[in-house]
Formats: sequence, structure tokens, C-alpha cells
Amino acid sequence: GSGDASRAVADWRLAVWTLCSVLLPVLITAWCSFQRSRRQLLIRDIFRKSKHDWHYTDLFGQPSYCCVCAQHILGGTFCSCCGLRVCERCLKKADQRFPCKEIVLRGTAGAPSSMPHHWIRGNVPLCSCCMVCKQQCGTQPKLCDYRCVWCQYTVHDECMVDCLRTEDCTFGEFRDLIIPPYYLSAINQMRKEKRTSFEKVVPYCRMPVMVLANTRSGNNMGETLLGEFKMLLNPIQVFDLSKIAPAKALQLCTWLPCNAVRVLVCGGDGTVGWVLDAIDEMKIKGQEQYIPQVAVLPLGTGNDLANTLGWGAGYAGEVPVEQILRNVMEADGITLDRWKVQVTNKGYYNLRKPKVFTMNNYFSIGPDALMALNFHTHREKTPSLFSSRIINKAVYFFYGTKDCLVQECKDLNKKVELELDGERIELPSLEGIIVLNIGYWGGGCRLWEGMGDEPYPLARHDDGLLEVVGVHGSFHCAQIQVKLANPVRLGQAHTVRLILKSSKMPMQVDGEPWAQGPCTVTITHKTHALMLYHSGEQTDDDDASSLSE
Repeated sequence: GSGDASRAVADWRLAVWTLCSVLLPVLITAWCSFQRSRRQLLIRDIFRKSKHDWHYTDLFGQPSYCCVCAQHILGGTFCSCCGLRVCERCLKKADQRFPCKEIVLRGTAGAPSSMPHHWIRGNVPLCSCCMVCKQQCGTQPKLCDYRCVWCQYTVHDECMVDCLRTEDCTFGEFRDLIIPPYYLSAINQMRKEKRTSFEKVVPYCRMPVMVLANTRSGNNMGETLLGEFKMLLNPIQVFDLSKIAPAKALQLCTWLPCNAVRVLVCGGDGTVGWVLDAIDEMKIKGQEQYIPQVAVLPLGTGNDLANTLGWGAGYAGEVPVEQILRNVMEADGITLDRWKVQVTNKGYYNLRKPKVFTMNNYFSIGPDALMALNFHTHREKTPSLFSSRIINKAVYFFYGTKDCLVQECKDLNKKVELELDGERIELPSLEGIIVLNIGYWGGGCRLWEGMGDEPYPLARHDDGLLEVVGVHGSFHCAQIQVKLANPVRLGQAHTVRLILKSSKMPMQVDGEPWAQGPCTVTITHKTHALMLYHSGEQTDDDDASSLSE
């Protein structure tokens, strides 16, 4: 009997220990999960209420130390405006202790014309030099040295003296591009007093730049660039176009000196077109004197407009943002023709309103529009697959290869009539017609020039003329892109009229494709856009002469 009792006790103990060994890890995991979610809620609450622009990262790009406890941290929270880096534990303290960049000076009597440095200790940029002794800063493996969040000057701990703490900030290398907080305070005061002459404060804001970034463009670099530009400029100058429309962002121009603002658009050609449409709205509102000049940082897939204007075929982080701002400062002003594309459907007793588009780059009907339509359809279904520029180009290549075999657009010359400046053009056997405003087409191809072995009229983007070419199919397009063939040059014109007599055909304006039934397409000049041309980024060596003449 006693043996059975002891065995029962042993079994009971085993059951208890088994239950504990199963339940304990579950309870610990649940407790940790609860604490983590509670901590994340607190952090999110701090992020929401804070004046800092906090972000979390798993790994910093350089050796980093918490600005509060001075401990070495691999990952943690950082402010994309002032550059503070803190561990998770110290986030609340840092948020209360350290002020962020002040975009507008508040609570100051009169109109100030200067402000002191805003020093932040530790995590200075690699290879930065002390403004006092000219020796390298940030060389010690600890929280050390200071950086001003406005002028980006750095100072050793031992070189930091009281006079530097109260000295007026010069805003450093980019002083002409930065909108100083005291400038906005002065303008605000003048507006309250209903004074419209801003001449007294103009010297403090010579060539202000606004950055408009589309974080959804191309290779998803917009988010990183937003933070880097906020560090170098006043955060009020930097806009995320996924959160604010260009028309609203551009109203900042009305607070700035007339004919002085430069806008840097970070995105693809579609984003540039969106911004230029918003600038056209400013003209309609009578804000002509505030119209900015536009530079482009190409983040999209095609980037043909950016390439034509000398900003390169695609940005992948190879150029530091400081150099990008220098390029914007040095760029030359030019004009770009913008065109009205009107598509009037046949039939329906003309009750339907015609579709109207604005064209900056090109219009096409045929195989390249079909490729764009197929690409666009698949990107709408699964947008997550199209986050890389390389993948996007591979998908284009796939549809081009498929069309070489299927030839869905053959006998186009029998289905359309073409008129250039009112004169009917006899068409040879073609599969596609492309109407060009700019030098580049199809992601970096000089379509009008072709192989460059034949004489052809000069193509410009500011002469009020369109170049019209024909292609024999997708394979012919591919041959032109690698300079193995010439296009069928149909002519140049101020007005282009194209009549689709029968059947449905793919069309596109600046990469926005659709399937179109019988219609009349009329392309006429609409307006000019003020752009910035950078002379150092041509894809081909011989492009500079054609663009600068």
C-alpha cells in the first residue's frame, strides 16, 4: 500500500513539474509580449506628441552612442531633423531634455535677423573636422564632440568655449538654400501688419530650395532622402508627396522672394509632371511671380525627362545629398515645352467630353504603349513586386520579347491617319508611332537620333516643335535602343493630329497607358515650364552640345 502511495506522489510531482515546465515558458513569453506591446504603445505615443521627427532603426550606419546615457548602441531611435540618437530606455528623457530644430522662431520681440548655433553632442559625421583646431572630430570610442544642426560645423569637447555657444550661426555651406527660422518669423510679422514689401528680409533668403519627394517612386529611396534633406535644411522646406499634395506644398513659395525659389523633385517623370501641373495652377491663380525653377532627382523607372535635363538616368544613393544640393545651386535655368493632348472619341454623337492630358515627354500608339499597359496592369494587381528599378525593367523586357512573337499592333498604318501641321503624311508599313518632346525615350534611348549616321534636324525641348517617328515593332525598338537601327523619321511639327479609324489600340502619354477605341488625337502647345539643367550628368558624351546650343 505504501509503495502505491509513494508511486502516486511521484506521479503527481511529475505531473506538476511537467505542467510547470510547459506553463512557465508560455507565461514568460506572454509577459514579455505584453511588456513589449506596452512599451511600443508608449514609444508610439511619444513619437506622435513629440516635436522631434523620431524613427526607429535596428542598425545604425556608423558607431553610435545614446545622447542621454552615453552607452554604445547598435540600433535605437533617431530624429531625422536634428540627428539625436538614443536607446529605447532614454527616449522619453531625450524628448523632454533636447529641443529639435526650430522651423520658425517663436516668442521673440521685434524681427530678429540672426540666431545662435544649435549644438548637439555626439555622433558627429565621419571625417568631419573641428571648426576651431581643424583636426578630425568623433575619433574617440565614446559620446564626444559637438555638431550644429544648422551649419553642420563640428567642434571638439575641449575646443568648445562659451563664446561658441552664443555665437551667431552662419548656416554653413548651404546658407543661400536654407530658409532661416527668423526669416519666416519676420514674414509672418509683416503679414500680420499687412505689409507686402519683403525687401528688408530678402537678403536672408537668397536662393531657397524646396524638396518634394515621392516616397513611393521607383526603388523606395524617398524616405531616406527626406531625412537627409531635413538634416541639412529647414524641415519646413522638405515635403513628402505621399502626405501632402504639390499644390499645397508650393504655397510656401508665396512666403519667399519672387523668382528666387528652386524646387528639387525626388521621384519619377510622373511625379515631375504632377508638380508641373501644380505650378500651372499657380499661374492660373495669378501667382506668376512666385513660380519656381524645377530640378529633378530621378527615383523612378524610366526617368527620361531627368536624363534629358542632365540629372542622370536613375539615382541609387551613389551621390551624397550635399553634392545634390551643390548641383541644384549651380544648375542653369532653361524652359521646357508642355503640350496639350486631346483625345476625342468617335461616335456617341460627341456627347462624351474629350479626354485631355498634359504631355512633357512623349505620346505613343503601338508596341511601347502595349508594354506600358501590360506593366501598369500587373503593377496595379501586385504593387509590392514592383519596388525595384531592375525588376521593373525586367518586366518591360519580358513584355517586349512577348510582343516580338505575337505582334499585336501590326498594320497600324492601315488603321491610322497622321497629319503634321495640317499636312497628311503617307505612312509606310508600321506598328507604332511615337511623338517626342524630349531627347530621351524608353529609359535612356536617343530615339530621334537613332544610330547617328544620318543627317537629321536638331531636336530640342524648348523650340515649340515635336518630333514624330515610326517603328516597325518591338524588335525594331530594341535595335534602336542599342544603336543598331534608325527610326522611321516622319517629321517635325507644331501641331500633330492622329486619327484612329478602326479597332482598339494601346496608347500612352508620359508612361500613363490606356486602351483606346476609334478617336482623334490632337497635340498642341500648352505652356512652358521653368526647369533647371545640370551639365554634368549626360548619359551619352555627345548630348551636351545638342542640349546647350
